Amino acid sequence: MNTATVSNFILTSALTHAEKTIHEYEVMSLNNRDSEVFFNALVKSVRFNKKLADAFEEHNQRVINK
Repeated sequence: MNTATVSNFILTSALTHAEKTIHEYEVMSLNNRDSEVFFNALVKSVRFNKKLADAFEEHNQRVINK
């Protein structure tokens, strides 16, 4: 094997391992109870406290409504 081939092999192996590792963390496996809790957390309406609402308003004034 020449140097280019060895480098290519190492790079390909590293990329393959990285893609596998990333995929493992992208997929979430939940049991029925946990999936229901997760879903309910996503669909539940959110109520912002005054500080956060004020921060959003300030952001709108400074950035969006320029």
